[in-house]
Amino acid sequence: MPTTIRDISKETGLSLATISKYLNGGNVLPENREKIAMAVEKLHYEVNEIARSLVTKKTRTIGVVVYSVECAFNGSFIHYVNNILSEKGYGLLICDSSNDEKKEAANIKFLLNKKVDGMIVTPVSNNTEFLKPAKTAEVPVVLVDRALKSSEFDCVKIDNRTTAMDAVNLLIKNNHQKIAIICSAKEYTGIERYKGYRDAMSQAGLSVPASYQKKGIHAMEYGYESMKQLLKLKDRPTAVFMTNYELTLGAVMAVNESSEVNCPEHISMLGFDDLILAHVIQPRMYMVVQPVKEMGEKAVEQVLRRIAGNDDVSCEINMNAHLKRGNSIKMLA
Repeated sequence: MPTTIRDISKETGLSLATISKYLNGGNVLPENREKIAMAVEKLHYEVNEIARSLVTKKTRTIGVVVYSVECAFNGSFIHYVNNILSEKGYGLLICDSSNDEKKEAANIKFLLNKKVDGMIVTPVSNNTEFLKPAKTAEVPVVLVDRALKSSEFDCVKIDNRTTAMDAVNLLIKNNHQKIAIICSAKEYTGIERYKGYRDAMSQAGLSVPASYQKKGIHAMEYGYESMKQLLKLKDRPTAVFMTNYELTLGAVMAVNESSEVNCPEHISMLGFDDLILAHVIQPRMYMVVQPVKEMGEKAVEQVLRRIAGNDDVSCEINMNAHLKRGNSIKMLA
Protein backbone atom coordinates (compact mmCIF):
# COMPACT_ATOMS: atom_id res chain seq x y z
CA MET A 1 0.00 0.00 0.00
CA PRO A 2 1.32 3.48 -0.80
CA THR A 3 2.14 5.77 2.09
CA THR A 4 -0.53 8.34 2.99
CA ILE A 5 -0.42 11.53 5.03
CA ARG A 6 -2.10 9.57 7.84
CA ASP A 7 1.03 7.41 8.00
CA ILE A 8 3.14 10.57 8.22
CA SER A 9 0.84 11.86 10.99
CA LYS A 10 1.37 8.66 13.00
CA GLU A 11 5.14 8.85 12.42
CA THR A 12 5.47 12.49 13.49
CA GLY A 13 2.59 12.96 15.91
CA LEU A 14 1.52 16.03 13.97
CA SER A 15 -1.97 16.86 12.75
CA LEU A 16 -3.19 16.10 9.23
CA ALA A 17 -3.76 19.84 8.73
CA THR A 18 -0.12 20.66 9.52
CA ILE A 19 1.19 17.94 7.22
CA SER A 20 -1.14 18.98 4.40
CA LYS A 21 -0.02 22.59 4.81
CA TYR A 22 3.64 21.54 4.51
CA LEU A 23 3.04 19.37 1.44
CA ASN A 24 1.22 22.22 -0.28
CA GLY A 25 4.01 24.73 0.29
CA GLY A 26 2.52 26.51 3.30
CA ASN A 27 4.38 27.94 6.30
CA VAL A 28 5.12 25.36 8.97
CA LEU A 29 7.24 25.72 12.12
CA PRO A 30 10.90 24.79 11.39
CA GLU A 31 10.91 21.89 13.88
CA ASN A 32 7.70 20.47 12.36
CA ARG A 33 9.05 20.96 8.85
CA GLU A 34 12.11 18.90 9.76
CA LYS A 35 9.98 16.12 11.32
CA ILE A 36 7.75 15.88 8.25
CA ALA A 37 10.67 15.94 5.81
CA MET A 38 12.35 13.06 7.68
CA ALA A 39 9.10 11.07 7.73
CA VAL A 40 8.52 11.65 4.01
CA GLU A 41 11.98 10.29 3.26
CA LYS A 42 11.72 7.36 5.69
CA LEU A 43 8.26 6.26 4.49
CA HIS A 44 9.00 6.98 0.81
CA TYR A 45 5.94 9.17 0.54
CA GLU A 46 5.09 10.44 -2.95
CA VAL A 47 2.69 13.32 -3.51
CA ASN A 48 -0.44 12.49 -5.50
CA GLU A 49 -0.23 15.41 -7.90
CA ILE A 50 -3.73 14.87 -9.29
CA ALA A 51 -5.28 14.90 -5.83
CA ARG A 52 -3.23 17.93 -4.81
CA SER A 53 -4.23 19.86 -7.92
CA LEU A 54 -7.90 19.25 -7.14
CA VAL A 55 -7.39 20.87 -3.74
CA THR A 56 -5.04 23.71 -4.69
CA LYS A 57 -6.40 24.33 -8.21
CA LYS A 58 -2.74 24.35 -9.29
CA THR A 59 -0.81 21.75 -11.29
CA ARG A 60 2.66 23.30 -10.80
CA THR A 61 3.10 22.98 -14.55
CA ILE A 62 4.11 25.69 -17.02
CA GLY A 63 3.41 25.40 -20.73
CA VAL A 64 6.06 26.60 -23.17
CA VAL A 65 4.99 27.26 -26.76
CA VAL A 66 7.76 27.94 -29.31
CA TYR A 67 7.45 28.82 -32.97
CA SER A 68 9.82 25.96 -33.83
CA VAL A 69 11.85 23.51 -31.76
CA GLU A 70 14.24 23.25 -34.71
CA CYS A 71 15.36 26.82 -34.04
CA ALA A 72 18.62 26.76 -32.07
CA PHE A 73 17.60 29.79 -30.00
CA ASN A 74 14.45 28.01 -28.83
CA GLY A 75 16.36 24.85 -27.96
CA SER A 76 18.74 26.78 -25.70
CA PHE A 77 15.90 28.81 -24.25
CA ILE A 78 13.85 25.70 -23.34
CA HIS A 79 16.94 24.17 -21.71
CA TYR A 80 17.40 27.13 -19.38
CA VAL A 81 13.69 27.51 -18.62
CA ASN A 82 13.42 23.81 -17.73
CA ASN A 83 16.38 24.03 -15.33
CA ILE A 84 14.96 27.08 -13.56
CA LEU A 85 11.42 25.69 -13.28
CA SER A 86 12.75 22.37 -11.98
CA GLU A 87 14.60 24.20 -9.19
CA LYS A 88 11.32 25.86 -8.23
CA GLY A 89 9.34 22.62 -8.20
CA TYR A 90 7.53 23.12 -11.50
CA GLY A 91 7.15 20.80 -14.46
CA LEU A 92 7.22 21.77 -18.13
CA LEU A 93 5.00 21.01 -21.12
CA ILE A 94 6.53 21.93 -24.49
CA CYS A 95 4.49 22.61 -27.65
CA ASP A 96 5.95 23.21 -31.11
CA SER A 97 3.93 25.51 -33.37
CA SER A 98 6.01 24.59 -36.46
CA ASN A 99 5.74 28.22 -37.65
CA ASP A 100 2.02 27.66 -38.18
CA GLU A 101 -0.51 30.06 -36.66
CA LYS A 102 -3.28 27.44 -36.59
CA LYS A 103 -1.04 25.00 -34.69
CA GLU A 104 -0.09 27.80 -32.34
CA ALA A 105 -3.74 28.52 -31.50
CA ALA A 106 -4.37 24.78 -31.01
CA ASN A 107 -1.35 24.55 -28.69
CA ILE A 108 -2.77 27.25 -26.42
CA LYS A 109 -6.07 25.37 -26.13
CA PHE A 110 -4.23 22.09 -25.53
CA LEU A 111 -2.28 23.60 -22.63
CA LEU A 112 -5.42 25.11 -21.14
CA ASN A 113 -7.04 21.67 -21.21
CA LYS A 114 -3.98 20.37 -19.35
CA LYS A 115 -4.65 23.00 -16.67
CA VAL A 116 -1.19 24.59 -16.79
CA ASP A 117 -0.68 27.37 -14.25
CA GLY A 118 0.94 29.70 -16.78
CA MET A 119 2.50 29.89 -20.23
CA ILE A 120 5.71 31.18 -21.78
CA VAL A 121 5.35 31.78 -25.52
CA THR A 122 7.68 32.65 -28.40
CA PRO A 123 4.94 33.46 -30.92
CA VAL A 124 4.40 32.87 -34.61
CA SER A 125 1.53 35.35 -34.87
CA ASN A 126 1.88 39.11 -34.88
CA ASN A 127 -1.41 39.70 -33.02
CA THR A 128 -2.93 38.47 -29.76
CA GLU A 129 -6.00 36.72 -31.17
CA PHE A 130 -4.63 33.24 -30.46
CA LEU A 131 -4.10 34.14 -26.79
CA LYS A 132 -7.71 35.14 -26.10
CA PRO A 133 -8.61 31.70 -24.59
CA ALA A 134 -5.75 32.09 -22.07
CA LYS A 135 -6.89 35.61 -21.26
CA THR A 136 -10.46 34.40 -20.71
CA ALA A 137 -9.24 31.55 -18.48
CA GLU A 138 -7.06 34.01 -16.54
CA VAL A 139 -3.94 31.93 -17.18
CA PRO A 140 -0.85 34.18 -17.17
CA VAL A 141 1.13 34.43 -20.42
CA VAL A 142 4.65 35.82 -20.83
CA LEU A 143 5.94 36.42 -24.34
CA VAL A 144 9.62 35.97 -25.13
CA ASP A 145 11.80 37.24 -28.00
CA ARG A 146 8.86 38.44 -30.07
CA ALA A 147 6.49 41.20 -29.00
CA LEU A 148 2.93 41.46 -30.29
CA LYS A 149 1.01 44.52 -31.48
CA SER A 150 -1.02 44.70 -28.26
CA SER A 151 0.69 45.45 -24.95
CA GLU A 152 -1.72 43.37 -22.82
CA PHE A 153 0.85 40.62 -22.20
CA ASP A 154 4.26 40.72 -20.53
CA CYS A 155 7.18 40.41 -22.92
CA VAL A 156 10.86 39.63 -22.37
CA LYS A 157 13.07 40.56 -25.32
CA ILE A 158 16.01 42.60 -26.53
CA ASP A 159 15.63 45.96 -28.27
CA ASN A 160 15.90 44.39 -31.71
CA ARG A 161 15.84 47.61 -33.72
CA THR A 162 18.57 49.38 -31.75
CA THR A 163 20.67 46.23 -31.52
CA ALA A 164 20.56 45.75 -35.31
CA MET A 165 21.38 49.41 -35.90
CA ASP A 166 24.43 49.13 -33.63
CA ALA A 167 25.57 46.01 -35.49
CA VAL A 168 25.33 47.67 -38.90
CA ASN A 169 27.10 50.75 -37.54
CA LEU A 170 30.07 48.51 -36.74
CA LEU A 171 30.28 47.60 -40.42
CA ILE A 172 30.01 51.26 -41.37
CA LYS A 173 32.80 52.15 -38.90
CA ASN A 174 34.95 49.63 -40.75
CA ASN A 175 34.38 51.73 -43.89
CA HIS A 176 31.79 49.45 -45.49
CA GLN A 177 29.23 51.26 -47.61
CA LYS A 178 27.82 48.45 -49.72
CA ILE A 179 26.06 46.50 -46.96
CA ALA A 180 23.42 43.84 -47.64
CA ILE A 181 20.96 42.22 -45.24
CA ILE A 182 19.42 38.75 -45.05
CA CYS A 183 16.39 38.75 -42.77
CA SER A 184 12.96 37.31 -42.18
CA ALA A 185 10.09 39.56 -43.27
CA LYS A 186 7.36 37.67 -41.42
CA GLU A 187 7.88 37.79 -37.68
CA TYR A 188 8.52 40.61 -35.22
CA THR A 189 12.25 40.12 -34.75
CA GLY A 190 13.02 40.04 -38.46
CA ILE A 191 10.92 43.14 -39.11
CA GLU A 192 12.48 45.10 -36.24
CA ARG A 193 16.05 44.11 -37.15
CA TYR A 194 15.42 45.14 -40.76
CA LYS A 195 14.25 48.54 -39.48
CA GLY A 196 17.48 48.86 -37.47
CA TYR A 197 19.51 48.10 -40.61
CA ARG A 198 17.64 50.78 -42.55
CA ASP A 199 18.09 53.25 -39.67
CA ALA A 200 21.86 52.80 -39.69
CA MET A 201 22.14 53.05 -43.47
CA SER A 202 19.91 56.13 -43.60
CA GLN A 203 21.77 57.93 -40.83
CA ALA A 204 25.05 57.27 -42.65
CA GLY A 205 23.59 58.57 -45.92
CA LEU A 206 24.10 55.21 -47.63
CA SER A 207 21.83 53.90 -50.37
CA VAL A 208 20.30 50.43 -50.16
CA PRO A 209 19.71 48.79 -53.56
CA ALA A 210 16.77 46.39 -53.74
CA SER A 211 19.19 43.62 -54.68
CA TYR A 212 20.92 44.02 -51.29
CA GLN A 213 17.70 43.46 -49.33
CA LYS A 214 16.97 39.76 -48.93
CA LYS A 215 13.72 39.62 -46.95
CA GLY A 216 12.18 36.17 -46.69
CA ILE A 217 11.73 33.47 -44.08
CA HIS A 218 13.49 32.36 -40.90
CA ALA A 219 15.30 29.34 -42.37
CA MET A 220 18.82 28.12 -43.07
CA GLU A 221 17.87 27.39 -46.68
CA TYR A 222 16.83 30.99 -47.22
CA GLY A 223 20.12 32.25 -45.80
CA TYR A 224 22.00 29.92 -48.13
CA GLU A 225 20.12 30.88 -51.29
CA SER A 226 20.17 34.59 -50.46
CA MET A 227 23.94 34.64 -49.96
CA LYS A 228 24.51 32.77 -53.21
CA GLN A 229 22.46 35.43 -55.01
CA LEU A 230 24.43 38.24 -53.36
CA LEU A 231 27.74 36.67 -54.35
CA LYS A 232 26.64 36.59 -58.01
CA LEU A 233 25.84 40.31 -58.17
CA LYS A 234 28.00 42.35 -60.50
CA ASP A 235 28.16 45.09 -57.88
CA ARG A 236 28.65 42.71 -54.98
CA PRO A 237 28.23 44.00 -51.38
CA THR A 238 31.36 44.19 -49.26
CA ALA A 239 29.49 43.16 -46.11
CA VAL A 240 26.36 41.22 -45.17
CA PHE A 241 24.32 41.35 -41.96
CA MET A 242 22.32 38.18 -41.13
CA THR A 243 19.57 38.69 -38.57
CA ASN A 244 19.19 35.26 -36.95
CA TYR A 245 21.15 32.09 -36.32
CA GLU A 246 19.61 29.96 -39.07
CA LEU A 247 20.13 32.64 -41.72
CA THR A 248 23.71 33.09 -40.53
CA LEU A 249 24.38 29.37 -40.79
CA GLY A 250 23.02 29.19 -44.33
CA ALA A 251 24.98 32.26 -45.44
CA VAL A 252 28.23 30.86 -44.05
CA MET A 253 27.64 27.59 -45.94
CA ALA A 254 27.19 29.52 -49.20
CA VAL A 255 30.43 31.46 -48.73
CA ASN A 256 32.34 28.31 -47.79
CA GLU A 257 31.18 26.65 -51.02
CA SER A 258 32.41 29.52 -53.18
CA SER A 259 35.72 29.08 -54.96
CA GLU A 260 36.03 32.80 -55.70
CA VAL A 261 34.92 34.53 -52.51
CA ASN A 262 36.14 34.12 -48.97
CA CYS A 263 35.44 35.84 -45.67
CA PRO A 264 36.67 38.38 -44.70
CA GLU A 265 39.00 39.04 -47.64
CA HIS A 266 36.24 39.49 -50.20
CA ILE A 267 33.14 39.80 -48.04
CA SER A 268 32.63 40.66 -44.37
CA MET A 269 29.92 38.92 -42.34
CA LEU A 270 28.09 39.74 -39.12
CA GLY A 271 25.55 37.30 -37.68
CA PHE A 272 23.14 36.75 -34.80
CA ASP A 273 23.20 34.48 -31.72
CA ASP A 274 26.32 32.96 -30.16
CA LEU A 275 25.43 29.29 -30.54
CA ILE A 276 27.47 26.38 -31.96
CA LEU A 277 28.32 28.06 -35.28
CA ALA A 278 30.53 30.79 -33.86
CA HIS A 279 32.68 28.24 -32.01
CA VAL A 280 33.48 25.80 -34.84
CA ILE A 281 34.10 27.81 -38.00
CA GLN A 282 36.92 29.95 -39.31
CA PRO A 283 37.09 32.84 -39.52
CA ARG A 284 35.45 33.36 -36.14
CA MET A 285 32.20 35.19 -36.69
CA TYR A 286 31.31 38.57 -35.29
CA MET A 287 27.96 37.79 -33.63
CA VAL A 288 25.21 39.70 -31.89
CA VAL A 289 24.65 37.74 -28.67
CA GLN A 290 21.28 37.58 -26.95
CA PRO A 291 21.29 36.80 -23.19
CA VAL A 292 19.28 33.58 -23.63
CA LYS A 293 19.82 32.26 -20.09
CA GLU A 294 18.90 35.60 -18.52
CA MET A 295 15.83 35.88 -20.76
CA GLY A 296 14.73 32.44 -19.55
CA GLU A 297 15.25 33.44 -15.93
CA LYS A 298 13.29 36.66 -16.35
CA ALA A 299 10.44 34.90 -18.18
CA VAL A 300 10.10 32.30 -15.39
CA GLU A 301 10.30 34.98 -12.73
CA GLN A 302 7.57 37.00 -14.42
CA VAL A 303 5.17 34.11 -15.05
CA LEU A 304 5.51 32.96 -11.43
CA ARG A 305 4.85 36.51 -10.25
CA ARG A 306 1.68 36.52 -12.33
CA ILE A 307 0.60 33.15 -10.93
CA ALA A 308 1.09 34.51 -7.42
CA GLY A 309 -1.02 37.54 -8.35
CA ASN A 310 1.77 40.02 -7.63
CA ASP A 311 1.46 42.13 -10.82
CA ASP A 312 -1.46 43.90 -12.42
CA VAL A 313 -0.07 45.98 -15.30
CA SER A 314 1.64 44.23 -18.21
CA CYS A 315 5.27 45.14 -18.78
CA GLU A 316 7.88 44.97 -21.52
CA ILE A 317 11.28 43.89 -20.25
CA ASN A 318 14.18 44.74 -22.56
CA MET A 319 17.39 42.79 -21.99
CA ASN A 320 20.80 43.90 -23.20
CA ALA A 321 22.41 42.13 -26.15
CA HIS A 322 26.11 42.53 -26.88
CA LEU A 323 28.51 42.04 -29.76
CA LYS A 324 30.98 39.17 -29.63
CA ARG A 325 34.12 40.00 -31.56
CA GLY A 326 35.57 37.77 -34.23
CA ASN A 327 37.65 38.18 -37.37
CA SER A 328 34.91 38.00 -40.02
CA ILE A 329 34.90 41.77 -40.65
CA LYS A 330 37.61 43.43 -42.71
CA MET A 331 38.53 47.08 -42.29
CA LEU A 332 38.34 48.66 -45.75
CA ALA A 333 40.86 51.27 -46.80
